[in-house]
Amino acid sequence: MQRETAKTPRPFWHQINTFFAFPLQPKPLMYSVLLALSSLLFKLIFFVPDALGILIVEIGILLAVSRYGFKVTALGSRGIYKAEDYPSELDPDWKNLPWKLFAILIVQAMAVGWLQRLNPVLGTLAWLAMCFLLPATQIVLVQTCSFTETLNPANAWNAVRTIGWPYLLLCLFLFLLSQGTFIALGMLVPIFKGWILLPIVNWLLIYFSWVMASLLGYAMYQNHAAFGIDLLPGAGLDDDGAPVDRRSPRQIEQDATDAHVAALITAGDMVGALGVAYEDQRTRSDEVPAQRRYHRVLTLAEGKTATLLDHAQRYIPLLLRSGQGGEALKVFQTCRAKDAQFALQDANATLNLAKAAWNANNAKDALALLQGFDRRFKNHDSVPAAYELVARVLLQGMNRADMALRVLATLESRHPDTEATRETRWLLRNHVPQGAAGG
Repeated sequence: MQRETAKTPRPFWHQINTFFAFPLQPKPLMYSVLLALSSLLFKLIFFVPDALGILIVEIGILLAVSRYGFKVTALGSRGIYKAEDYPSELDPDWKNLPWKLFAILIVQAMAVGWLQRLNPVLGTLAWLAMCFLLPATQIVLVQTCSFTETLNPANAWNAVRTIGWPYLLLCLFLFLLSQGTFIALGMLVPIFKGWILLPIVNWLLIYFSWVMASLLGYAMYQNHAAFGIDLLPGAGLDDDGAPVDRRSPRQIEQDATDAHVAALITAGDMVGALGVAYEDQRTRSDEVPAQRRYHRVLTLAEGKTATLLDHAQRYIPLLLRSGQGGEALKVFQTCRAKDAQFALQDANATLNLAKAAWNANNAKDALALLQGFDRRFKNHDSVPAAYELVARVLLQGMNRADMALRVLATLESRHPDTEATRETRWLLRNHVPQGAAGG
């Protein structure tokens, strides 16, 4: 069926009903009710006071609600607004977003506190800026899944500039929604008493937080072309149910190139396929789809192992910068299958890929990536962090505390005053022999 011309997404202030309705869809509604009722589990936590039990359960609920909220925002930014359309496999990096946001807010609060002590006026301005940039900060975090990139206020400001003046309206709506939570609570608290009150309060907080997550995701979707966000199949909200091509012009061009290259491969014209894929990636060095296509053609071509490995030196760091650590690891594994001695030439990319392997519970690849790291990247600033990751993988991934202790000894002798050494020492605090802890 031929696609129609892509529609421009309606402004988010025309879709308010959609955001309020999202948590009432069957799947999120069942999940929110389950989470709200789980607040009563504190009664099953023995040997602790009720207040502590409530706190433990509420923290667990908060984490679950936040994770799902980030999922709603991330998939909403890609045009998915029906919970039943959510893909079965989600980006594993999204699971850590609540912790990253919490850490970012802590760092920002510390900076504001320091400025407050330095100059009260500066502190107040910094606090206002932090509040104003909070939605943009979440947008950057959802896009990059990177703590360091999100912590950079310039990236948040770029997100504000991308949205333009509607960002002010977005902030206003989010503020009103946050106030709506407390208004609803003020109406319901006098009515309900006893054990039922806590689940009701929790459900209201969950409901409004997911409404805000849906709104934030749609604001990103509305500007997906400017943000460079690739939409998922079935993206968008259609009023008439007609099939609509939601792809950007560049996505349409990419799909056409993919089809052309696939046709050449099917016809047995590998030279032609390589030529088309090479030229596209040459002119679009920072675009993942173009580099991905070239990598796949090189993988299929005979006698192109050297070119494949050389291309991977640039392709893998690009995937890592784009927050696609899982795919970067697959590319590395493909290259290792072609050449068992393949290794990245960039220290930071090597360390970040090893972290991606470790986050994917792949201890073998994490250690393989870091093997000989200190010799290959002698005197590089990331060497202590690489040692720390090696110790962590050995201890937590392979249960080899003896080998991890040798790594700690190397750290203490070569890099005694680094944060990585202190972190490794703390990691192995229960394994350090008696009498050596003070060393």
